[in-house]
Amino acid sequence: MENIIDELNWRGLIKDYSNEEEVKKLFETPQTVYCGFDPSAVSMHIGNFVMISILMRLQRAGHCVIAVVGGATGMIGDPSGKSKERNLLDAESLKTNTAAMRAQLGRFIDLNDHKKGIMVNNYDWLSKISMLDFLRDYGKFFPINYMLSKDVVASRLEAGISYTEFSYMILQSVDFLHLHQKYRCSVQIGGSDQWGNLTSGLELIRKIEGPEAKVGIMTSHLITKSDGKKFGKSEDGALFLDPKLTSPYKLYQYFINTTDEDAVKYLKIFTFLGRAEIEAVAKEHFAAPGLRIAQKALAFEIVKVIHGELAAQNAIRMSKALFSGEVKSLSKEELQDVLGSLTVEVSGEMAIEDLLIKISAASSKREAREFISGNSVTINGETMNELGKVIRKQDALFDEYTVIRRGKKNYYLVKHI
Repeated sequence: MENIIDELNWRGLIKDYSNEEEVKKLFETPQTVYCGFDPSAVSMHIGNFVMISILMRLQRAGHCVIAVVGGATGMIGDPSGKSKERNLLDAESLKTNTAAMRAQLGRFIDLNDHKKGIMVNNYDWLSKISMLDFLRDYGKFFPINYMLSKDVVASRLEAGISYTEFSYMILQSVDFLHLHQKYRCSVQIGGSDQWGNLTSGLELIRKIEGPEAKVGIMTSHLITKSDGKKFGKSEDGALFLDPKLTSPYKLYQYFINTTDEDAVKYLKIFTFLGRAEIEAVAKEHFAAPGLRIAQKALAFEIVKVIHGELAAQNAIRMSKALFSGEVKSLSKEELQDVLGSLTVEVSGEMAIEDLLIKISAASSKREAREFISGNSVTINGETMNELGKVIRKQDALFDEYTVIRRGKKNYYLVKHI
Protein backbone atom coordinates (compact mmCIF):
# COMPACT_ATOMS: atom_id res chain seq x y z
CA MET A 1 0.00 0.00 0.00
CA GLU A 2 1.27 3.48 -0.89
CA ASN A 3 2.52 5.45 2.10
CA ILE A 4 0.35 8.54 2.66
CA ILE A 5 3.51 10.67 2.48
CA ASP A 6 4.04 9.57 -1.15
CA GLU A 7 0.54 10.76 -2.01
CA LEU A 8 0.92 14.08 -0.17
CA ASN A 9 4.20 14.70 -2.01
CA TRP A 10 2.65 13.84 -5.38
CA ARG A 11 -0.16 16.27 -4.73
CA GLY A 12 2.36 19.01 -3.93
CA LEU A 13 0.98 19.49 -0.44
CA ILE A 14 4.13 19.23 1.70
CA LYS A 15 7.00 21.71 1.62
CA ASP A 16 9.24 20.76 4.55
CA TYR A 17 9.72 17.89 7.00
CA SER A 18 11.67 17.72 10.23
CA ASN A 19 13.10 14.54 8.66
CA GLU A 20 11.18 13.12 5.71
CA GLU A 21 12.38 9.54 6.09
CA GLU A 22 11.61 9.50 9.81
CA VAL A 23 8.15 10.98 9.26
CA LYS A 24 7.47 8.53 6.44
CA LYS A 25 8.49 5.65 8.67
CA LEU A 26 6.13 6.88 11.40
CA PHE A 27 3.24 6.70 8.94
CA GLU A 28 3.89 3.05 8.21
CA THR A 29 1.78 2.46 11.34
CA PRO A 30 -1.29 4.38 12.61
CA GLN A 31 -0.30 7.77 14.01
CA THR A 32 -2.03 10.68 15.73
CA VAL A 33 -1.54 14.00 13.93
CA TYR A 34 -2.59 17.48 14.92
CA CYS A 35 -3.11 20.82 13.25
CA GLY A 36 -4.01 24.09 14.92
CA PHE A 37 -6.59 26.58 13.64
CA ASP A 38 -6.67 30.24 14.68
CA PRO A 39 -10.20 31.48 15.52
CA SER A 40 -9.48 35.01 14.32
CA ALA A 41 -12.54 35.14 12.03
CA VAL A 42 -16.12 33.89 12.10
CA SER A 43 -15.37 31.53 9.21
CA MET A 44 -12.36 29.72 7.83
CA HIS A 45 -11.38 30.34 4.22
CA ILE A 46 -10.17 28.35 1.25
CA GLY A 47 -6.53 28.68 2.37
CA ASN A 48 -7.43 26.90 5.62
CA PHE A 49 -9.00 24.14 3.55
CA VAL A 50 -5.53 23.09 2.38
CA MET A 51 -4.74 22.03 5.95
CA ILE A 52 -8.20 20.57 6.45
CA SER A 53 -7.80 18.47 3.29
CA ILE A 54 -4.50 17.09 4.59
CA LEU A 55 -6.23 16.03 7.83
CA MET A 56 -9.00 14.44 5.76
CA ARG A 57 -6.49 12.47 3.69
CA LEU A 58 -4.61 11.34 6.80
CA GLN A 59 -7.83 10.25 8.48
CA ARG A 60 -8.95 8.33 5.41
CA ALA A 61 -5.58 6.60 5.36
CA GLY A 62 -6.26 5.22 8.86
CA HIS A 63 -4.59 7.82 11.07
CA CYS A 64 -6.18 9.68 13.97
CA VAL A 65 -6.34 13.47 13.59
CA ILE A 66 -6.69 16.20 16.18
CA ALA A 67 -8.05 19.60 15.19
CA VAL A 68 -6.96 22.17 17.75
CA VAL A 69 -8.97 25.35 17.95
CA GLY A 70 -6.73 28.07 19.36
CA GLY A 71 -9.06 29.56 21.93
CA ALA A 72 -6.05 30.55 24.07
CA THR A 73 -3.40 31.29 21.43
CA GLY A 74 -6.04 33.25 19.52
CA MET A 75 -6.09 35.66 22.47
CA ILE A 76 -2.35 36.25 22.03
CA GLY A 77 -1.91 36.51 18.27
CA ASP A 78 0.45 34.58 16.02
CA PRO A 79 3.21 36.86 14.67
CA SER A 80 3.79 34.55 11.69
CA GLY A 81 3.37 36.37 8.39
CA LYS A 82 2.43 39.62 10.14
CA SER A 83 4.29 42.89 9.72
CA LYS A 84 2.81 44.43 12.85
CA GLU A 85 0.91 43.58 16.02
CA ARG A 86 -2.63 42.53 15.32
CA ASN A 87 -5.60 43.77 17.28
CA LEU A 88 -6.50 41.34 20.05
CA LEU A 89 -10.01 39.93 19.87
CA ASP A 90 -12.31 40.19 22.87
CA ALA A 91 -13.45 37.06 24.69
CA GLU A 92 -16.97 37.12 23.21
CA SER A 93 -15.70 37.32 19.62
CA LEU A 94 -13.29 34.46 20.26
CA LYS A 95 -16.10 32.38 21.73
CA THR A 96 -18.31 33.01 18.69
CA ASN A 97 -15.51 32.28 16.22
CA THR A 98 -14.46 29.14 18.07
CA ALA A 99 -18.00 27.74 17.99
CA ALA A 100 -18.26 28.47 14.26
CA MET A 101 -14.91 26.80 13.61
CA ARG A 102 -15.94 23.70 15.53
CA ALA A 103 -19.05 23.39 13.37
CA GLN A 104 -17.10 23.86 10.13
CA LEU A 105 -14.36 21.37 10.99
CA GLY A 106 -17.00 18.82 11.94
CA ARG A 107 -18.30 18.89 8.37
CA PHE A 108 -15.01 17.62 6.97
CA ILE A 109 -13.44 15.48 9.68
CA ASP A 110 -15.03 12.49 11.40
CA LEU A 111 -15.20 13.54 15.04
CA ASN A 112 -17.78 10.99 16.15
CA ASP A 113 -15.22 8.22 16.68
CA HIS A 114 -12.37 9.30 18.99
CA LYS A 115 -10.15 6.65 17.44
CA LYS A 116 -10.42 8.57 14.16
CA GLY A 117 -10.52 12.19 15.20
CA ILE A 118 -11.17 14.69 17.95
CA MET A 119 -11.45 18.42 18.29
CA VAL A 120 -9.99 20.23 21.30
CA ASN A 121 -9.54 23.82 22.42
CA ASN A 122 -6.11 24.79 23.77
CA TYR A 123 -7.79 27.21 26.17
CA ASP A 124 -8.75 24.13 28.20
CA TRP A 125 -5.14 23.49 29.24
CA LEU A 126 -3.24 26.72 28.61
CA SER A 127 -5.65 28.74 30.75
CA LYS A 128 -4.83 26.51 33.74
CA ILE A 129 -1.09 27.29 33.68
CA SER A 130 -0.09 30.01 36.15
CA MET A 131 2.42 32.65 35.12
CA LEU A 132 5.09 31.24 37.44
CA ASP A 133 4.52 27.68 36.18
CA PHE A 134 4.71 28.93 32.60
CA LEU A 135 8.07 30.57 33.20
CA ARG A 136 9.54 27.77 35.38
CA ASP A 137 8.21 24.70 33.55
CA TYR A 138 8.44 25.86 29.94
CA GLY A 139 10.16 29.24 29.57
CA LYS A 140 13.46 27.84 30.87
CA PHE A 141 13.70 25.57 27.80
CA PHE A 142 13.69 28.53 25.38
CA PRO A 143 16.99 30.46 25.20
CA ILE A 144 16.45 34.00 23.93
CA ASN A 145 19.06 33.61 21.17
CA TYR A 146 17.22 30.47 20.00
CA MET A 147 13.93 32.34 19.77
CA LEU A 148 15.50 35.34 18.07
CA SER A 149 16.95 33.07 15.38
CA LYS A 150 13.48 31.95 14.28
CA ASP A 151 12.23 33.71 11.14
CA VAL A 152 8.84 34.21 12.74
CA VAL A 153 10.52 36.48 15.33
CA ALA A 154 13.51 37.78 13.36
CA SER A 155 11.26 39.20 10.64
CA ARG A 156 9.50 41.33 13.23
CA LEU A 157 12.47 42.71 15.16
CA GLU A 158 12.88 45.85 13.07
CA ALA A 159 9.19 46.77 13.13
CA GLY A 160 8.89 45.65 16.73
CA ILE A 161 7.28 42.73 18.52
CA SER A 162 5.68 42.73 21.96
CA TYR A 163 6.42 40.15 24.62
CA THR A 164 2.84 38.97 24.11
CA GLU A 165 3.44 37.83 20.54
CA PHE A 166 7.02 36.83 21.37
CA SER A 167 5.59 34.27 23.79
CA TYR A 168 3.33 32.72 21.15
CA MET A 169 6.05 30.27 20.11
CA ILE A 170 6.24 28.85 23.64
CA LEU A 171 2.47 28.49 23.92
CA GLN A 172 2.23 26.57 20.65
CA SER A 173 5.11 24.36 21.76
CA VAL A 174 3.23 23.57 24.96
CA ASP A 175 0.28 22.51 22.79
CA PHE A 176 2.38 19.87 21.00
CA LEU A 177 3.83 18.63 24.30
CA HIS A 178 0.38 18.39 25.90
CA LEU A 179 -1.10 16.50 22.94
CA HIS A 180 1.91 14.20 22.80
CA GLN A 181 1.61 13.35 26.49
CA LYS A 182 -2.19 13.03 26.64
CA TYR A 183 -3.07 11.61 23.21
CA ARG A 184 0.26 10.14 22.05
CA CYS A 185 0.25 12.69 19.21
CA SER A 186 3.45 12.21 17.19
CA VAL A 187 3.16 14.60 14.24
CA GLN A 188 2.21 18.26 13.90
CA ILE A 189 1.34 19.87 10.58
CA GLY A 190 1.01 23.55 9.70
CA GLY A 191 1.57 26.15 7.04
CA SER A 192 5.10 26.87 5.85
CA ASP A 193 5.05 30.18 7.76
CA GLN A 194 4.70 28.11 10.95
CA TRP A 195 8.05 26.34 10.60
CA GLY A 196 9.66 28.17 13.52
CA ASN A 197 6.74 27.44 15.84
CA LEU A 198 6.55 23.78 14.80
CA THR A 199 10.26 23.09 15.27
CA SER A 200 10.12 24.74 18.69
CA GLY A 201 7.42 22.30 19.75
CA LEU A 202 9.53 19.44 18.48
CA GLU A 203 12.50 20.61 20.54
CA LEU A 204 10.42 21.07 23.68
CA ILE A 205 9.16 17.47 23.51
CA ARG A 206 12.68 16.13 23.02
CA LYS A 207 14.05 18.19 25.92
CA ILE A 208 11.33 16.98 28.29
CA GLU A 209 10.61 13.48 26.98
CA GLY A 210 14.13 12.70 25.77
CA PRO A 211 15.94 12.92 22.40
CA GLU A 212 14.59 9.54 21.31
CA ALA A 213 10.96 10.71 21.32
CA LYS A 214 9.30 9.59 18.08
CA VAL A 215 7.87 12.88 16.88
CA GLY A 216 8.00 14.87 13.65
CA ILE A 217 6.58 17.86 11.82
CA MET A 218 5.68 18.78 8.27
CA THR A 219 4.53 22.00 6.66
CA SER A 220 2.37 22.69 3.65
CA HIS A 221 3.31 24.88 0.71
CA LEU A 222 1.96 28.40 0.51
CA ILE A 223 -0.49 28.00 -2.36
CA THR A 224 0.06 30.55 -5.11
CA LYS A 225 -1.35 31.13 -8.57
CA SER A 226 0.67 30.61 -11.75
CA ASP A 227 1.48 34.34 -11.82
CA GLY A 228 3.02 34.06 -8.36
CA LYS A 229 0.26 36.00 -6.62
CA LYS A 230 -1.32 34.88 -3.37
CA PHE A 231 -4.07 32.34 -3.81
CA GLY A 232 -7.58 32.52 -2.39
CA LYS A 233 -8.74 36.08 -2.92
CA SER A 234 -11.68 37.00 -5.14
CA GLU A 235 -12.83 40.49 -6.08
CA ASP A 236 -15.02 40.38 -3.00
CA GLY A 237 -12.17 39.33 -0.71
CA ALA A 238 -11.36 36.00 0.93
CA LEU A 239 -13.16 32.86 -0.20
CA PHE A 240 -14.87 31.70 2.98
CA LEU A 241 -16.10 28.19 3.74
CA ASP A 242 -19.32 29.59 5.18
CA PRO A 243 -21.86 29.58 2.31
CA LYS A 244 -23.47 32.72 3.73
CA LEU A 245 -20.20 34.61 3.25
CA THR A 246 -19.07 32.99 -0.02
CA SER A 247 -21.83 31.19 -1.87
CA PRO A 248 -21.20 27.84 -3.62
CA TYR A 249 -21.85 29.64 -6.91
CA LYS A 250 -19.15 32.26 -6.24
CA LEU A 251 -16.73 29.53 -5.17
CA TYR A 252 -17.53 27.66 -8.38
CA GLN A 253 -16.95 30.79 -10.46
CA TYR A 254 -13.58 31.44 -8.84
CA PHE A 255 -12.26 28.01 -9.76
CA ILE A 256 -13.88 27.84 -13.19
CA ASN A 257 -11.83 30.93 -14.09
CA THR A 258 -8.42 29.55 -13.09
CA THR A 259 -5.64 29.16 -15.66
CA ASP A 260 -4.91 25.84 -17.37
CA GLU A 261 -1.75 25.29 -15.30
CA ASP A 262 -3.45 26.17 -12.02
CA ALA A 263 -6.49 24.00 -12.76
CA VAL A 264 -4.43 20.80 -12.96
CA LYS A 265 -2.30 21.84 -9.96
CA TYR A 266 -5.39 22.58 -7.87
CA LEU A 267 -7.03 19.28 -8.84
CA LYS A 268 -4.21 17.59 -6.94
CA ILE A 269 -4.32 19.96 -3.98
CA PHE A 270 -8.02 20.49 -3.36
CA THR A 271 -9.90 17.49 -4.74
CA PHE A 272 -10.08 13.86 -3.74
CA LEU A 273 -9.91 12.51 -7.27
CA GLY A 274 -7.32 9.73 -7.60
CA ARG A 275 -4.05 10.00 -9.49
CA ALA A 276 -5.37 8.11 -12.54
CA GLU A 277 -8.50 10.30 -12.66
CA ILE A 278 -6.51 13.54 -12.46
CA GLU A 279 -4.02 12.42 -15.09
CA ALA A 280 -6.92 11.46 -17.38
CA VAL A 281 -8.55 14.88 -16.90
CA ALA A 282 -5.23 16.63 -17.59
CA LYS A 283 -4.67 14.63 -20.78
CA GLU A 284 -8.17 15.33 -22.04
CA HIS A 285 -7.90 18.99 -21.08
CA PHE A 286 -4.64 19.77 -22.88
CA ALA A 287 -5.88 17.96 -25.99
CA ALA A 288 -8.61 20.63 -26.23
CA PRO A 289 -7.88 23.50 -23.79
CA GLY A 290 -10.74 25.59 -25.13
CA LEU A 291 -13.25 23.20 -23.60
CA ARG A 292 -11.88 24.01 -20.11
CA ILE A 293 -12.31 20.41 -18.99
CA ALA A 294 -9.88 20.73 -16.08
CA GLN A 295 -11.49 23.93 -14.79
CA LYS A 296 -14.97 22.39 -14.91
CA ALA A 297 -13.80 19.27 -13.08
CA LEU A 298 -11.96 21.37 -10.49
CA ALA A 299 -14.83 23.78 -9.81
CA PHE A 300 -17.36 20.96 -9.50
CA GLU A 301 -15.21 18.80 -7.24
CA ILE A 302 -14.21 21.54 -4.82
CA VAL A 303 -17.77 22.82 -4.39
CA LYS A 304 -18.91 19.22 -3.93
CA VAL A 305 -16.39 18.48 -1.17
CA ILE A 306 -17.03 21.77 0.66
CA HIS A 307 -20.78 22.23 0.18
CA GLY A 308 -22.08 18.91 -1.16
CA GLU A 309 -22.98 17.52 -4.58
CA LEU A 310 -26.37 19.26 -4.78
CA ALA A 311 -24.73 22.66 -4.28
CA ALA A 312 -22.19 21.80 -6.99
CA GLN A 313 -24.94 20.77 -9.41
CA ASN A 314 -26.86 23.97 -8.64
CA ALA A 315 -23.74 26.06 -9.30
CA ILE A 316 -23.44 24.43 -12.73
CA ARG A 317 -27.14 25.03 -13.42
CA MET A 318 -26.87 28.70 -12.42
CA SER A 319 -23.79 29.15 -14.61
CA LYS A 320 -25.59 27.62 -17.58
CA ALA A 321 -28.61 29.85 -17.00
CA LEU A 322 -26.42 32.92 -17.07
CA PHE A 323 -24.52 31.75 -20.16
CA SER A 324 -27.71 30.91 -22.08
CA GLY A 325 -29.63 33.95 -20.86
CA GLU A 326 -32.38 31.81 -19.31
CA VAL A 327 -32.47 33.91 -16.17
CA LYS A 328 -36.16 33.17 -15.55
CA SER A 329 -35.12 29.71 -14.39
CA LEU A 330 -33.33 31.20 -11.39
CA SER A 331 -34.95 31.72 -8.01
CA LYS A 332 -34.88 35.17 -6.45
CA GLU A 333 -32.03 34.16 -4.13
CA GLU A 334 -30.06 32.66 -7.03
CA LEU A 335 -30.61 35.78 -9.12
CA GLN A 336 -29.25 37.93 -6.30
CA ASP A 337 -26.30 35.57 -5.89
CA VAL A 338 -25.43 35.56 -9.58
CA LEU A 339 -26.00 39.22 -10.45
CA GLY A 340 -26.32 41.01 -7.12
CA SER A 341 -23.00 42.83 -7.49
CA LEU A 342 -24.29 44.42 -10.72
CA THR A 343 -27.44 45.90 -9.17
CA VAL A 344 -28.56 49.40 -10.18
CA GLU A 345 -31.58 50.86 -8.39
CA VAL A 346 -34.21 52.58 -10.53
CA SER A 347 -37.44 54.27 -9.51
CA GLY A 348 -40.50 54.72 -11.69
CA GLU A 349 -41.13 53.72 -15.30
CA MET A 350 -38.44 54.32 -17.88
CA ALA A 351 -38.09 53.91 -21.65
CA ILE A 352 -35.62 51.21 -22.59
CA GLU A 353 -33.24 53.70 -24.23
CA ASP A 354 -33.11 55.84 -21.09
CA LEU A 355 -32.72 52.77 -18.91
CA LEU A 356 -29.71 51.54 -20.91
CA ILE A 357 -28.07 54.93 -20.37
CA LYS A 358 -29.01 54.93 -16.66
CA ILE A 359 -27.31 51.57 -16.05
CA SER A 360 -24.29 52.47 -18.27
CA ALA A 361 -25.16 49.83 -20.87
CA ALA A 362 -25.13 52.60 -23.52
CA SER A 363 -23.47 55.99 -23.63
CA SER A 364 -26.18 57.80 -25.61
CA LYS A 365 -29.68 57.37 -27.00
CA ARG A 366 -28.24 56.86 -30.45
CA GLU A 367 -26.05 54.03 -29.23
CA ALA A 368 -28.94 52.58 -27.21
CA ARG A 369 -31.16 52.52 -30.32
CA GLU A 370 -28.39 50.79 -32.29
CA PHE A 371 -28.09 48.06 -29.65
CA ILE A 372 -31.88 47.57 -29.56
CA SER A 373 -32.33 47.57 -33.35
CA GLY A 374 -29.42 45.16 -33.71
CA ASN A 375 -31.08 42.62 -31.38
CA SER A 376 -28.22 43.02 -28.90
CA VAL A 377 -30.43 43.65 -25.88
CA THR A 378 -32.46 41.12 -23.91
CA ILE A 379 -34.90 41.82 -21.08
CA ASN A 380 -35.37 38.94 -18.63
CA GLY A 381 -34.04 36.55 -21.24
CA GLU A 382 -36.23 37.84 -24.12
CA THR A 383 -34.80 39.78 -27.07
CA MET A 384 -35.88 43.42 -26.96
CA ASN A 385 -36.06 45.20 -30.33
CA GLU A 386 -38.96 47.57 -29.66
CA LEU A 387 -37.76 51.16 -29.53
CA GLY A 388 -39.39 53.24 -26.83
CA LYS A 389 -40.54 50.18 -24.86
CA VAL A 390 -41.37 51.23 -21.29
CA ILE A 391 -39.83 49.09 -18.55
CA ARG A 392 -42.10 48.87 -15.51
CA LYS A 393 -41.90 47.36 -12.05
CA GLN A 394 -45.05 45.30 -12.57
CA ASP A 395 -43.29 43.40 -15.37
CA ALA A 396 -40.24 42.68 -13.22
CA LEU A 397 -39.16 39.25 -12.00
CA PHE A 398 -40.36 38.68 -8.44
CA ASP A 399 -41.95 42.16 -8.67
CA GLU A 400 -38.51 43.60 -8.10
CA TYR A 401 -35.83 42.79 -10.69
CA THR A 402 -35.32 43.29 -14.40
CA VAL A 403 -32.34 41.50 -15.92
CA ILE A 404 -30.79 43.26 -18.90
CA ARG A 405 -28.12 41.72 -21.08
CA ARG A 406 -26.28 43.62 -23.79
CA GLY A 407 -24.36 41.36 -26.12
CA LYS A 408 -23.29 37.97 -24.82
CA LYS A 409 -21.53 38.86 -21.59
CA ASN A 410 -22.67 42.26 -20.31
CA TYR A 411 -25.29 41.80 -17.61
CA TYR A 412 -27.10 44.43 -15.54
CA LEU A 413 -29.56 43.86 -12.70
CA VAL A 414 -32.16 46.58 -12.34
CA LYS A 415 -33.80 46.77 -8.94
CA HIS A 416 -37.10 48.63 -9.02
CA ILE A 417 -37.63 50.71 -5.89
